[in-house]
Amino acid sequence: MKGIADEPQYSVGLLEGGTALCDVIDNHIYEQTLSEKNAFFVADLGVIMRQHVRWRTHMAHIRPYYTVRCNSSPAVIEVLAALGTGFICTNKSELELVQSHGIPSEDIIYGGVCKQVSQIKYAAKNGIDLLVCDNEAELRKISRCHPNAKLLLQVSTEASSPDDEISMTFGCSLKDCRHLLESAKELGVQVVGVRCHISSSCEDDQVYVHAISDARCVFDMAEEIGFNMKILDIGGGFSGSETQLELINSAVMSMMDLYFPLSTGVSIIAEPGSFFVSSAFTLAVNVISKEVVARDHQDQAHDDPSPNDEPEFQYYMNEGVYGSFSSKLSETLIAAPSVHKKTSQDAPVFSSSLWGPSGDDLDQVVEHCLLPELNIGDWLMFTHAGAYSLGQPLSTTTDSSPPPVYYVISSRDWFEMQDTGVTHEATLKNFALVPYFLNSCQTEAALSVPA
Repeated sequence: MKGIADEPQYSVGLLEGGTALCDVIDNHIYEQTLSEKNAFFVADLGVIMRQHVRWRTHMAHIRPYYTVRCNSSPAVIEVLAALGTGFICTNKSELELVQSHGIPSEDIIYGGVCKQVSQIKYAAKNGIDLLVCDNEAELRKISRCHPNAKLLLQVSTEASSPDDEISMTFGCSLKDCRHLLESAKELGVQVVGVRCHISSSCEDDQVYVHAISDARCVFDMAEEIGFNMKILDIGGGFSGSETQLELINSAVMSMMDLYFPLSTGVSIIAEPGSFFVSSAFTLAVNVISKEVVARDHQDQAHDDPSPNDEPEFQYYMNEGVYGSFSSKLSETLIAAPSVHKKTSQDAPVFSSSLWGPSGDDLDQVVEHCLLPELNIGDWLMFTHAGAYSLGQPLSTTTDSSPPPVYYVISSRDWFEMQDTGVTHEATLKNFALVPYFLNSCQTEAALSVPA
């Protein structure tokens, strides 16, 4: 078996005997080249475990709560649950998914700031008491439907630069917090902490410094009104690099010692999402069409380039922004892929753009990159493809099923996870761990089978 996902039971390919992730990708490309040439993901669950180790090393005093909407793959949920993370859910489906893995309700935060009444009632019925709130309308809904809720007041934070206003879009402003706290007191709803909304694009550790300072002000207001504040959520914005973790940890811990020393008993949590999953997933896509245009005549798309023009290629893939590259619609930069075929070192490269299959003007995945000339049927590899890429397709013009995910883990990572990380006895029950076998001679064939 090759590690094909099949909920709720799914297999995970155990890599032994020197088998590497690239061998797994070669194997599936070989199989797809002989059949339908569908796109697919390969997920190395060992990467998630190693990212968790990095978190514990650099952010030991901050418990991670994984943002489920980033990647709701069941194997991801199961591994992170086994490693002891909490979970941030934004809707009923995510709440049900996390609960199906035996996660205690106290380890779940219902984080959507605009909630359906029926979903608030679902949270109340299932003992999910930690909810995020940032406005009075939401507060009144919660007071009616979930009177036992314990709220985290979401507070907006300063943008990391004058051009970055995303982090100002969500959350209650500092000047409005007192009114919201007083309203909660009048309605009899508990407020137990603060959640800082920090942009996923944040690269400035000083944003966390300002957020913690603001949180201290909100804590003081809340305690003055009579609330027992005990949770500080410093939000997300974690890119996945150790350098960033070290910078943030240095900035955060100095502020914690000043405003939230251990003697206060305040629990510090954070919301890494992409940090855990981005680098764990690789997406393989197939080139299904191509066009060549003169670089100097791009506005004349139907003109053939003259021999003196340097050509520019437009390649169309079987996945686009209405599928696995949907993050591009929120202006996320998609990095250029690697080409899965043998080319000589001195092979020429050409200006290229990559497009999804819809034919829509918005369906441009990569605006510009340099690639050797490709043929229909060639494969492209997108690494760091684990964040915001596994949801249901946004368009009905293509195959309605998202690409399959093939899970693997090396024997070394598997035994290390058993020895050092697993903390939740109800998890890993869905793992069907099977040795991963390569098709004989498939690696060479995958690189040379004609389109």
